[in-house]
Amino acid sequence: MSSGAVGPRNPDPRDFLNVDALLDGEDRLLRDTVREWVADKILPEIAEWFEAGYFPKDLAKEMGALGLLGMHLEGYGCAGTTAVQYGLACTELEAGDSGARSFVSVQGSLSMFPIWAFGSEEQKQEWLPGMAAGDIIGCFGLTEADSGSDPGSMRTNARKDGSDWVLNGTKMWITNGGIADVAVVWAGTDEGIRGFIVPTTTPGFSTNDIHQKLSLRASVTSELVLDDVRLPGDAMLPNVVGLKGPLSCLNEARYGILFGAVGAARACYEAALDYSLERVQFGKPIAAFQLTQRKLVDMMVAVNRGMVLALHIGRMRDQGSAGVEDISFGKMDNVRMALGVAREARAVLGANGITLEYPVIRHMNNLESVFTYEGTNEVHTLILGQAVTGIPAFS
Repeated sequence: MSSGAVGPRNPDPRDFLNVDALLDGEDRLLRDTVREWVADKILPEIAEWFEAGYFPKDLAKEMGALGLLGMHLEGYGCAGTTAVQYGLACTELEAGDSGARSFVSVQGSLSMFPIWAFGSEEQKQEWLPGMAAGDIIGCFGLTEADSGSDPGSMRTNARKDGSDWVLNGTKMWITNGGIADVAVVWAGTDEGIRGFIVPTTTPGFSTNDIHQKLSLRASVTSELVLDDVRLPGDAMLPNVVGLKGPLSCLNEARYGILFGAVGAARACYEAALDYSLERVQFGKPIAAFQLTQRKLVDMMVAVNRGMVLALHIGRMRDQGSAGVEDISFGKMDNVRMALGVAREARAVLGANGITLEYPVIRHMNNLESVFTYEGTNEVHTLILGQAVTGIPAFS
């Protein structure tokens, strides 16, 4: 017997599964606040920023004032939000542009988190309040030109010289590098890989911005160069040795990505939906054609599925039950999903889909980078492969 009548419920095409009902009042308030800020500060300018290859550094203080920087951390001026709330903020930021979400991810998850998790109390007091406010911009130096998915092979090294450390090496593909005030740099030492807090004004430290990018253009990407950079002994993060330090930071950033990718996908789907209802061909909106409806339905289902997945992993994280494999699941599948939605949306928009008048090609290009960074799609596949077979395939 049926437990109740089944009939039409007039679903919202922008929230078909009514995921909004799964959020509490604080979740919705935070999400809506970030959404409004993105609509006011990011969307009116993002096409020009993307075309110019420009990220406005002054957004950092506005993000800090909203409590977005290190928002999932406790104390030291950080907002101390839930994991779900942090994820929802990432969704809205990336619906604006991946560059905005990348800035927040790098600042909070890659730069502030290692200081918060592995730093001394003095280091936390010195750096975290200013970073939470957006007065101090951070970057994260792990990847090298010849050391991407295999960070253990890094060549950057730190040697003791009396009570000081002397760092030499280069880091590549570093978000925020050219605008950062401080870098958290990972380097090999005689006792293993260690993290160092490096003020960017330190003699011997320099950056070279990477130009001619066709992805993440509204984001600063740089090379870091360390040439006999001398640091005091207390610049080292004292409470972690080995790759578990930087890898735990990457896991923090991947969590934000699995939510953020849904925002990019949603923006593409909504642009295609709106366009299809307005674009008239053969005397009727293209939304009236069966093939267009199939595209719209495929995109809608994918976006809703991705949001439900992200919310589920977010709640697992808040309960302390989300493992590395769960974060890899979400990052891998939601970024892959978002790329598919972006490509389908581009097809709906036709030639208009390749212009910056619409957000689709910008998101599609950005997602190609998101597909690769914070662990490539292949790395996450192998993490999951080991989880389901018990056999590591990395070497």
